[in-house]
Amino acid sequence: MRFALRVAYDGSAFYGFQRQPDVRTVEGELIKALSKLGIIRDAESSNFKGASRTDRGVSAIFNVVAFDVASRPDLVRAEVLNHHLRDLWVLGVAEVPEGFHPRFQARSKTYRYYQVDEGFNERDMRECAALFVGEHDFSAFSRLEPGRDPIRELLRVEVIGRQGYYIIEIEGKSFLWEMARRIVNAIRFCGLGLMEPKTVEMMLKGQYGKKVPPAPPEGLILWHMEYPDVKFQADERGIKKAKRDLFERYSRALTRAALFGDTLLEL
Repeated sequence: MRFALRVAYDGSAFYGFQRQPDVRTVEGELIKALSKLGIIRDAESSNFKGASRTDRGVSAIFNVVAFDVASRPDLVRAEVLNHHLRDLWVLGVAEVPEGFHPRFQARSKTYRYYQVDEGFNERDMRECAALFVGEHDFSAFSRLEPGRDPIRELLRVEVIGRQGYYIIEIEGKSFLWEMARRIVNAIRFCGLGLMEPKTVEMMLKGQYGKKVPPAPPEGLILWHMEYPDVKFQADERGIKKAKRDLFERYSRALTRAALFGDTLLEL
């Protein structure tokens, strides 16, 4: 049997998604918990695969892993797994066909970036964002890995205004390393008048001297992945634990934000 898990995690607690020796990663913690419970023997024999190798500091509410079960399929439940995980939550479980690969079989990925309003010109931000939609060469907006095609297609780039901050939502079929965060910074620069949308247009055509640097990873979250033929089933206790843990983080962050906000007003 092969299972897929929908997972969420606080990226600030991990050295990225992909397993590495001697550091705590999302993939490493999942494999450790699954092995401890006897569900898998190891990553290799279970054909363990992840959908998105998010960078250090990047969070997710919808990433996906898949693996073949060696034994105890009855333990592949959010309630059981979340008891053995920290800063990481299983939000759904699905039985999938043999050979299912969560990265290659995703129809699209959606990232969200949360950006405090620095006095942006929203019209310029939206004009810049619209330039990224479609198929382009994203060499100027990524950290290229050898042999990877820089041509990617974005389905949607939206700038959503909220009270005191903006959400930049980016949906695409696949992403290059740091691509989402560099796009965010380009939109930010345009909103601050530090870059013209026309410059972005030229960079997408390969005309640039230097690349746009990436925005900090802490503001980025993998928000959704589209799998038309996969339905993730959640159990109430597993979701309840995730909500409780996330509320604790929200409460701490809000308290600190209020503290620093009043400190700024006092100066």
